Amino acid sequence: MPPESQTVSRRRDRRPSLPLERIIDIAEFRACLRAFMRHSEHISRRWDLTPQRYALLLAIKGAPDRSEQLTVTDLAQRLQLSRNSVTELVTRAEEIGLVRRTQADHDQRVVHLTLTPEGERRLMGALVESEDARRELARVFDAVARSFRAATDGN
Repeated sequence: MPPESQTVSRRRDRRPSLPLERIIDIAEFRACLRAFMRHSEHISRRWDLTPQRYALLLAIKGAPDRSEQLTVTDLAQRLQLSRNSVTELVTRAEEIGLVRRTQADHDQRVVHLTLTPEGERRLMGALVESEDARRELARVFDAVARSFRAATDGN
């Protein structure tokens, strides 16, 4: 076996260890994260949005540069989807009046996506309705972060 393969093999053979309390915190966070995602999916459907369209609208509205617009390429990166998948998702959202495409002034090849008033209405409704669930997830996240910091500080 080549030396590099032996090193990788030895790393895998070592039994990594974490304190039980940290594992419990991680499990709790994961359970809360899944509950939050499920709750968000339920609320988005009440606002007549699929979970994918909810994520699409949220990503556009929450553009990091505060412009409330994204290109398809930027959107694909934010959603961790292929450009083809995002293009299809955008086309469907555009067909039902949730987003609009506009060409950039500086380059006609660049298309910006923005929410329509209807897209904005549905997104805001879902966001407001899920505020308590976001607060609870933030509380759990803070607890896990404290646990991780304590473990790191203790080493």
